[in-house]
Amino acid sequence: MAIDSPPLSSAKVLIIGGGMGGLATALALARRGFTNITVFEMASKLTEIGAGINITPNLARLLDRFGVLNVLQEEAVVIRSANILKGTNDEALSFVKYSYMEKDFGYPFFVAHRTSLQRALIVGCQQSGVVDIKLGVSVTGIDLENARVQICPTAEREVSTTTEWIQGDVIIAADGVKSATRALMLARSGIKDEVEDTRQASYRILVRREQVLDKPELLELLDGNQTYRWIGPRRLIMSYPILKHTLFNIVSAHPDSNFAEAPSTSWTTRGSKQRMLEVFSDFCPRVQSLLKLVPDGEVCEWKLRVHAPLPTWVDGRTALLGDACHPTLPHIAQGAAQAVEDAAVVAIALSKITTEKDIHKALRIYQLLRKERAEFCVKEADANGREMLLSDEEVAERDKRFREASKDGGANPDKFVDKNTQNILFNHDCEKIAFERWDELWESEELST
Repeated sequence: MAIDSPPLSSAKVLIIGGGMGGLATALALARRGFTNITVFEMASKLTEIGAGINITPNLARLLDRFGVLNVLQEEAVVIRSANILKGTNDEALSFVKYSYMEKDFGYPFFVAHRTSLQRALIVGCQQSGVVDIKLGVSVTGIDLENARVQICPTAEREVSTTTEWIQGDVIIAADGVKSATRALMLARSGIKDEVEDTRQASYRILVRREQVLDKPELLELLDGNQTYRWIGPRRLIMSYPILKHTLFNIVSAHPDSNFAEAPSTSWTTRGSKQRMLEVFSDFCPRVQSLLKLVPDGEVCEWKLRVHAPLPTWVDGRTALLGDACHPTLPHIAQGAAQAVEDAAVVAIALSKITTEKDIHKALRIYQLLRKERAEFCVKEADANGREMLLSDEEVAERDKRFREASKDGGANPDKFVDKNTQNILFNHDCEKIAFERWDELWESEELST
């Protein structure tokens, strides 16, 4: 049920991309009372790869307000504590109990399969009755001057000469880290769109419950409500149980080798199990046992890339959202959360205006409300990744700080579990801030032109 019917409730909103950011935007708009929302997704069906995802309290809060947290909870796992372990020998470096999580932030720390989050967003969109998700449709052109998109069937994209222009009132480009909309926006300002190479790659794999039934030392990992981060020189493994404890999600970060000489358009590859085992050959037996369970052919390797901060997210009546404007590394678990925060705020911004001529100004306020926050998260993720991926010569001092944090409750070197960092990330209420600052920003001289 929508909160209210905004003045521009019938405005035609075109959303490019049916990923987490695009679906969340559609749902947020529907909840704000918009009735003409179209999502264009090039895939013929909505599927998510990458398996696990962290549902931090700032994300859970928004899903609850969107009316879909209960859908996610059907399959999610609540995390009660976090383990930081030395990769080479399994030594406990730090242990953090999350007993404060609900009390301090209002929600527990969930982990879920990415399809569970996607399903929750789709259910919300479908129940709204106002979101039209068009699958198998590629956006082949964008007219920023007139808020139009050109589409054609994805299957015919390379050979079709039949395309259709769809007129909108506003375009939200949630088209991911490889965003064509971003490239077009930057080109109009004479800037080349270049994704930054992090020199990191990531294996993303799953271990099934039935594979560890006869291995009690691994079964306890899957049965528990804990996360595990094994860190070693320039490498780490992040893992946790998902999908009602039926799967154990494993994600690594390690030096890039497969993609080092690949073109910038190359993002994923079918990974080699043998190569993966070699990368982590000096890690402890428990990690070795987990990695050896992965079937040949089920190892996926991703290139981790980011983008420098953009001069603007807005051009006319078009705005970028999520990974299209602030792709982030996984080291503080805020990628999806920041995209959904974007969605919530852009929906509020559009709901506050009364005429179409103010759409551009509303989108600029959305940017002012979100840009600093999102870029802070990008920087924190990058910094935390560098701290966790130190060389052999640098780890001793950091590991000492891990032990001190566990002993006296001080700042944790891993910002993912550091309480002070969590306060900044999880207590942030993007919707409350948007409403509180709206009048100030609307009247600001910065937006007077």
